[in-house]
Amino acid sequence: MSRPALPPLHALLALAVVAVWGTNFVVIRWALDDLPPLLFAALRFTFALLPAVFFLKRPAVPWRNLAAYGVLIGVGQFGLLYIAMTQWISPGLASLVVQIQAFFTVGFAMVLAGEKIRRFQVAALGLAALGLVWLMAHTSAEVTALGLALVVGAALGWAGGNTVARAAGPVNMLAYVVWSSLFAAPPLFVLSFLFEGWPAISQGLAAADAATWACVLWQSVGNTIFGYASWAWLLARHPAATIAPLSLLVPVFGMDASAVLLGEPLTSWKLTAAALVLGGLALNTLYPAWERRRAIQA
Repeated sequence: MSRPALPPLHALLALAVVAVWGTNFVVIRWALDDLPPLLFAALRFTFALLPAVFFLKRPAVPWRNLAAYGVLIGVGQFGLLYIAMTQWISPGLASLVVQIQAFFTVGFAMVLAGEKIRRFQVAALGLAALGLVWLMAHTSAEVTALGLALVVGAALGWAGGNTVARAAGPVNMLAYVVWSSLFAAPPLFVLSFLFEGWPAISQGLAAADAATWACVLWQSVGNTIFGYASWAWLLARHPAATIAPLSLLVPVFGMDASAVLLGEPLTSWKLTAAALVLGGLALNTLYPAWERRRAIQA
């Protein structure tokens, strides 16, 4: 029994989403030339919240769930990611390393829900871990130990957010992300004031031009509103096993966009690390679907 193919327009929409999510790392790098990272993250979630919160009904989940998701994704994921990308890791490599959130998500499910790890997941984690070790062995201006640690921390925050969202049950994910931004923006503004300081904040806002604000809006509208809404729309119409594997293209777009738009070299060691990490992610994502098909055909 073969997996149903996506209609051409649906396939183009899926590719547009992963292209936006992948090239978004270049957009982040451009905005960080003017804005301090925590301020940038705070503005991202402010414009994700406003004005969309006035048009989307609050999901029927506890406030504490929305707050936990907002803090984990806002501060944990994007706060750390933006800090790392100021100078400690290149956009292309950041787009790759942050994808290990998939393994942290599995780990949280094992600890909190009692799910058992399977052999293919061990093999997948091993491949991805080898990729990270390979990156650590080639630290340079493009990837430092601190940058790698910060992005791994961002992946941990993302996985925590995934776990909280899973506990919320089936909800309108776009509305969920928008309303949770109510709890992401304020702590980011506070942290920006405490650690970046008013002089850096005012200087960043003064330096921001139309292109910088376009980058901020692209984070909020393109990456969040368009990305989440389109992805949820596709998942509502096609099996998750058809849509989810397409997210493996995010770091492909991220690394290619960084090479083309920022001149980030695609060296052999970087491609080797990408092959290991993406190989692990592919095994973790695709093996269950292959196993189900084999069981049906047996």
